[in-house]
Amino acid sequence: MSASNYSAADRMLHKLALGSGTIAEMSFDLEKATQKPDPDAVIHGQHVFVSGLARAGTTVLMRRFHACGVFGTLTYRDMPFVLAPGLWSKISRKAATQAKAAERAHGDGLVVDVDSPESLDEVFWRQFCKDDYIRADALVPHHADADTLDAFRTFVAAILASRANAPERYLSKSNNSILRLKSIRTAFPQALLVVPFRDPLQHAYSLLRLHRKFAQDQSDDAFIRKYMTWLAHHEFGLDHRPFVFDGQRPDGDPDGLAYWVSAWCCVYRALLKDGDVNATFVSYDQLCTDPGVWNRLAARASLTGATSAAEDLRHVTHDLPEQIPGALATEAESIHNALLGAAI
Repeated sequence: MSASNYSAADRMLHKLALGSGTIAEMSFDLEKATQKPDPDAVIHGQHVFVSGLARAGTTVLMRRFHACGVFGTLTYRDMPFVLAPGLWSKISRKAATQAKAAERAHGDGLVVDVDSPESLDEVFWRQFCKDDYIRADALVPHHADADTLDAFRTFVAAILASRANAPERYLSKSNNSILRLKSIRTAFPQALLVVPFRDPLQHAYSLLRLHRKFAQDQSDDAFIRKYMTWLAHHEFGLDHRPFVFDGQRPDGDPDGLAYWVSAWCCVYRALLKDGDVNATFVSYDQLCTDPGVWNRLAARASLTGATSAAEDLRHVTHDLPEQIPGALATEAESIHNALLGAAI
């Protein structure tokens, strides 16, 4: 769904629900009071969390898992009262829409409608941990305390209870989750944490193109920038804030390819070192060309016999618009080789 197509009423409702921390917290309190989700019921679930640098194939992987039919997840229909999935679904049921499917705002060929799974649980983390990880010029790793993790389990329980057939397994895709993999592992010890990656130069070029596209879109329509900020979606655009691990910031100008290669190195270098979270690395390039990658991943997720949405796979390469400094290219290649060695 594209924020640029929202009506004036839609925009006002989103501002009310997402732009006000007080209303968001109140909606979560009402969800707990009226729906009574049980956090203990989900703590040992075999949930799946997909996270990585934007443009790594996270959405395709989420859609593949979702197509298996055993997961509950947030969808566009849960907007804008994301923190009250059960209550909002009952309130909005009579006005439920069947919006026509359309290509998402990224312009990458992926078609979505109101029932498409989407990266929306970041609304929870922004509400409860905003000052811990969102800085004026960066997003940094954070560790949620016990009360926040219990609240997150409650949120997941609320989502699952509100889905048709009350599935027992939760599916999440949030690129920002790379900042809190240890917290997710603590919250859900049996969860599968999936971290996809791509060829660094092609990945960086994809990020550069999206950065330029969203910067233009946000210049044309200020609401798009506000909407992305409400979702803590700072991967690109006018409000871009890089992931900064251990104080290591990407070098250069975001309007140049080298900056995004540097950003790629900063992120995946850090994730490779974070071995105690037991994340599963997946090469998107290999996923597109080798069916065995999905089969092994499905087996690790206990999805025996699961099918996948193969039509979503698009292995596209582009001629690069500029040269990358040799030392940076060498570093990216070294990290990529290490990722391939660690991948499923």
